[in-house]
Amino acid sequence: MVRVGACQTPEILGDPAAALDCVEQFAAHGAAREADLLLFPECFLQGYLTDDQHVSQHALELDSPGFAAVLRRLAPVEATLVFGVIEADSGLFFNTAVVVDRGQLVGRYRKTRLMPGETVFTAGEDYPTFVLRGLLRYGINICSDTQFPEPAARVAAQGANVLLVAAQNMMRRPTATRFKDLHHSMRADRARETGMWLVSADVTGTREDRIAYGPTSVLSPQGDVVAQVPLLTTGMIVADIPVMPR
Repeated sequence: MVRVGACQTPEILGDPAAALDCVEQFAAHGAAREADLLLFPECFLQGYLTDDQHVSQHALELDSPGFAAVLRRLAPVEATLVFGVIEADSGLFFNTAVVVDRGQLVGRYRKTRLMPGETVFTAGEDYPTFVLRGLLRYGINICSDTQFPEPAARVAAQGANVLLVAAQNMMRRPTATRFKDLHHSMRADRARETGMWLVSADVTGTREDRIAYGPTSVLSPQGDVVAQVPLLTTGMIVADIPVMPR
């Protein structure tokens, strides 16, 4: 078994130091529960806003001194960390999830299925997979990627057992209410189609006329919810994922 944790966090906007505080707090709980990997929401480091000013002000190049400082701060964390960042590269911006292990950048995934409101970002093209502790192969989707079969299928085709989904569903209240039960429905389709476990992490709370319910959850390859942080509650779930060849 490999133990994977998913963190349902408050929304933190434009304050990377506070986001790192949050990562460290969850990592302490994760260490107590012996988690091998912890997953955090979409664009978590800088906060998910898609206006030009926020993105250009807070985007980081992954080889920059600013991101190197992030890695140094996370070096004491023993669990592998997967969290969302707003990435800058060659004048373009990407909605990215990074994989960090003991302060080292292992790799990244750039969101491929952008929403209509995400015109500030450039879509990614690749579906890298990673191996956790030499035992479990996994890949990443970001939020709306899971509305489409291909991103999950591209991960599964490489022999992955687990799909990690970094999400951020702070929506206007009518939309959030309509979608709060649909997230699991779409994700269950991806799990059943691919035979992978699916682990998601989301934010929760309110902002002006918006609300984020979650969900942060673990779905089995049959599409069943086997663990979930209660909606509108910050917290963490852990699940033991069997290591099985695909």
